Amino acid sequence: MTEQDSEDVRLRAAMEIARHAAETDAGAERVGDYLGAQSEHGALTHLFASRIEGYRGWRWAVTLASAGPETPVTVSEVVLLPGPDALTGPDWVPWQDRIRAGDLGVGDLMPPQEDDDRLVPAYLESDDPGIERLAMELGLGRKRVMSRAGRLRTAKRWRGGEFGPRSDMARSAPARCGTCGFYLQLDGSLRAAFGVCGNEIAPADGRVVHVEYGCGAHSEAEVDTRPAVPVTEMVYDDTNFDVEQR
Repeated sequence: MTEQDSEDVRLRAAMEIARHAAETDAGAERVGDYLGAQSEHGALTHLFASRIEGYRGWRWAVTLASAGPETPVTVSEVVLLPGPDALTGPDWVPWQDRIRAGDLGVGDLMPPQEDDDRLVPAYLESDDPGIERLAMELGLGRKRVMSRAGRLRTAKRWRGGEFGPRSDMARSAPARCGTCGFYLQLDGSLRAAFGVCGNEIAPADGRVVHVEYGCGAHSEAEVDTRPAVPVTEMVYDDTNFDVEQR
């Protein structure tokens, strides 16, 4: 047996020292059953179940070490750590990543990050002829314009949203927005797939809709006004008479 193995055996045998340290730190009523030990680069950590209310699956971890065979075993630290089945809080998410559509209220400010890949400086080509043509016509320029990556993500979000081709409304519609007279096509690189609904009675009025979206207010929708029960021809004709001599 090597010196390292001998030291590991000695630290494992010192389980009661570890339990005493945990009970001293947390209180005997909060330290539960022994769960085993883990070797850690010249030290060894003993694990005990936690009996603290609300910390299901957590473990008291007591790390022991020594400077050599002739030195006493000492306690390095006592901490409460989550086990593999522990009840823990969700991972922390930065505030700017928690904002969702509809969260922005009146007076709120949500500036884009400096490295936002949805935007590119305006002196670079925007890769959108519609944007560039409009800026040239007005003699104006914007500091930043939407990048290709930003437009692709926008298109994916719109297509999968409430006014996309897979929504329940679109699936039950008589026809698609691309053939509707109220469909106002966008300009630029998104014109082939998106437009704005201009029908005041449609659920998507004033909203960006996918060309394959549709609803019951389609301009070419027709309603069958014929009676459900067909009217049969008259059973007699009074324009002709058969005369019978008496």
